[in-house]
Amino acid sequence: MSLRILLVRHGLSSFNLEHRIQGRDDLSSLTEEGLQQAAATGAALAELRLDAAYSSPLRRALHTAEALLAAQGGGLTPQLDNDLLEVDLAPWTGLLSSEVRERFPEQQRLWREQPEALELQRADGSIYRPIPELMAQARRFADRLLAAHDPAAPGHHTVLVVGHNAILRCLLLVLLDLPASGFRRLRLDNASLSVLNLTVAEPGSARRFSVQIESLNGTAHLHGQPCASHLPAKGPGPRLLLVRHGETDWNRQGRFQGQIDIPLNSNGHAQAAAAGEYLRRLRFERAYSSSMARPRQTAEGILRHHPGVPLTSVSDLVEIGHGHWEGRLEQEIAAEWGPLLADWKRAPETVQMPEGETIHDVWERSLRGWNRIAAGLAEHETALVVAHDAVNKTILCALLGLGPADIWAVKQGNGGVTVIDYPEGADQPPVVVCLNQTAHLGGVLDRTAAGAL
Repeated sequence: MSLRILLVRHGLSSFNLEHRIQGRDDLSSLTEEGLQQAAATGAALAELRLDAAYSSPLRRALHTAEALLAAQGGGLTPQLDNDLLEVDLAPWTGLLSSEVRERFPEQQRLWREQPEALELQRADGSIYRPIPELMAQARRFADRLLAAHDPAAPGHHTVLVVGHNAILRCLLLVLLDLPASGFRRLRLDNASLSVLNLTVAEPGSARRFSVQIESLNGTAHLHGQPCASHLPAKGPGPRLLLVRHGETDWNRQGRFQGQIDIPLNSNGHAQAAAAGEYLRRLRFERAYSSSMARPRQTAEGILRHHPGVPLTSVSDLVEIGHGHWEGRLEQEIAAEWGPLLADWKRAPETVQMPEGETIHDVWERSLRGWNRIAAGLAEHETALVVAHDAVNKTILCALLGLGPADIWAVKQGNGGVTVIDYPEGADQPPVVVCLNQTAHLGGVLDRTAAGAL
């Protein structure tokens, strides 16, 4: 019983190319490159069976959906939904971004820094707030989507949603139960693919279903063989690449590893090598890893293409201490600590591992280590950070505005790559540029070992 939602932003449009504000007017059209991006996305999804497809009626989105579905080969026709229309920026529509900055400097600053507070005036003189309106619109669409494709229904369903930058960001916030203030924490590039998995929540959970971000803003499928030049472009400010270590035998077996120092297996070394090939064209100024063997070996595999880059061990980034659970399979833990394991799955923030750590302990030290790394980077620098499942999840939850209760909302595959930018500097809010990219390991879905956490 599950629902997979594939979110795709429309391909490159004429207004994207000209750096014009599009909004919800239908003045912009898909470029030839945008059509090619849509077809490439469809080809990347060819192995999947889609149960339904939804699209904004604006032609740049609709033509993306049509070209994608034709290449995907499933024979679906997109269902048009007005609640997938793009944000209403009526006074700015058609203007160059530079013109908006010149003519509306204070409003443009607010749009950049605190978009949920922006107010604009319609032609009839009425004042409105674009992002709160868009959040309500996203919530309506989400409610209808989940009514039509209930995660509790028997079987596994996959649904495609093709829309625009702002509405898809708001849809992500709504599904993750995050406020509009998280709007600028997310990035969605043209024809990017984001994958969400919805399942029935564990008994006793506050919500009816659980949401997991499997991946966010993937663009490697647009370029053939994935390489680092196909990551979303870096802007001003430092950039950090957060990678989970490669596979171990215990990941494959589903054993709780924690702080037992299990090395990579042969597949884990291959994953590290694939990540290294993927990132070889990047320039790293610095590299950091947990002091444990499996992340250090993964970092060393990546850094083979970057001789001279120093690798620093950070003890704050070691994996969660599972205490008496370490080295055990889930069924063994269930036999002795059944209620506590159920709580761990339902409400991880409430659990004290037997002779181990809490997720709050990991949250505090992993964020301390991460923030020190970020604060030490110059504006132009890019750093590699390799750590563990729980550590990466706590870092990413914090960066997304989630809390310790939400660690299951973020997936971290072995060898998966996540990119974080600090466009205004390390002391200002970050942007999750892309999350858990595993295309270098084969395909657009994460097929790495589930492991145990």
